[in-house]
Amino acid sequence: MAGFIGKELHALDEKGRLMIPARFRRDFFSATSASGIYLYLMKAPDGSLELYEPEIWQQMKRSLAGLSDFNPDERLLKTMLYESLDIVAVDRQGRIALSRESLDHAGIVKDALIMGADTKLVVWEPGRLRVLLQGNAERFSLLAGRFF
Repeated sequence: MAGFIGKELHALDEKGRLMIPARFRRDFFSATSASGIYLYLMKAPDGSLELYEPEIWQQMKRSLAGLSDFNPDERLLKTMLYESLDIVAVDRQGRIALSRESLDHAGIVKDALIMGADTKLVVWEPGRLRVLLQGNAERFSLLAGRFF
């Protein structure tokens, strides 16, 4: 898979469901299993929601399984990650139902920006993302220089 790239703005429907853009869900329907299509949803510490395909989450799960329950820091990390995790089904129209807890975490009331970030989709409240980007614009060159 080439990875998720791009972004789209979508409004929640009256039942709190979010449409996953067609360009991001093309591969979902070609890989449908008997149990249906689902994604792992994680409430990220930055106030966004992250969506992972099962194959990608399985890789992360293997890394988490290697952490010790007897090391306090590793146990805390596992607890924090699993507390923030849920599974959401993708319906035939390409929508996912977001819980009130997830919507509140992300500050999403009506509109959501779905952004492809290679191995995951990141869902932002548009104003929250704009504030984050504008507040850190001067750091882009510094960060890029450090990591590339």
